[in-house]
Amino acid sequence: MELRFKSLSLFEFRERYPDGDSCLSHLADLKWGDGFKCRKCGHGRCCKGGMPYSRQCTSCRYDESPTANTLFHKIKFDILKAFYIVYFVSTNKKGITSTELARKLDLRQKTCWAFKRKVMKAMKSSGNHPITGTAEVDETVFGGQEEGVRGRKNGTKRLVVIGIEKKKKGVSRLYAREIPNADAASLGGFMKDHIATGAKVTTDQWTGYGPLTKTFENLVRIPSGKKGSNFPELHRAVMNLKGWLRGMHHHVGDLQDYLDEYCYRFNRSFMKEGIFDNLMARMVNAPPCYIKNINA
Repeated sequence: MELRFKSLSLFEFRERYPDGDSCLSHLADLKWGDGFKCRKCGHGRCCKGGMPYSRQCTSCRYDESPTANTLFHKIKFDILKAFYIVYFVSTNKKGITSTELARKLDLRQKTCWAFKRKVMKAMKSSGNHPITGTAEVDETVFGGQEEGVRGRKNGTKRLVVIGIEKKKKGVSRLYAREIPNADAASLGGFMKDHIATGAKVTTDQWTGYGPLTKTFENLVRIPSGKKGSNFPELHRAVMNLKGWLRGMHHHVGDLQDYLDEYCYRFNRSFMKEGIFDNLMARMVNAPPCYIKNINA
């Protein structure tokens, strides 16, 4: 699993990042701390660039800033406030809305919304830590009720598959993905990405899980029970996720980004010490994301 770091309180955050200069210095350390390699020509040596904390290739003279080619790329507001957004999004137990960020940081709500969406892109699961123990998987629908329509035929609803890792009577990890339909291809794609083939997996008796017994040798299918009574931990995890989405965001537009945000914080609830540092590293290592590519 990812490294643990010392807990970072808001007071410590303010001491560590008192101004924009300290933020750029930290980005440079994250970006080139393990060595420099020119993005243009591949040369491995550099000198001080023309901008604060930038690096210039000694071969092709390409000058790159600490924010270039990261999720801070071409940021149009104070870098310190961008750091605060990453901090609040990662450390608030239930997350934080763009409206609240705008109030705290004296920024436009749309500016906070746009940058928060970039932060959420960095929260996407790496797929490097599949469930290896005891797992449960189920599919469910998210979204408001469409008048005169029931169940999954509701055009405003989204189908989501959710997998949990059980530890005693609790849930230690959770993954979720929006899927186009509940067939074996969609369900199997999710399970192959997030569950080890040797894990002990329990699902309900939905037909889409049938073909997956060939890949997941320890997959068991049982009746769901009345209101999910045979899957109490999974059912509770689903209800908590739906409750969070309704309470914080009130809609299911761009649902996968919100699922990624929830799962990122949930899966690090037992290692909160490193959540901000880990997310900052992801922000630097991720490719740029332009607002025009984020669906409104």
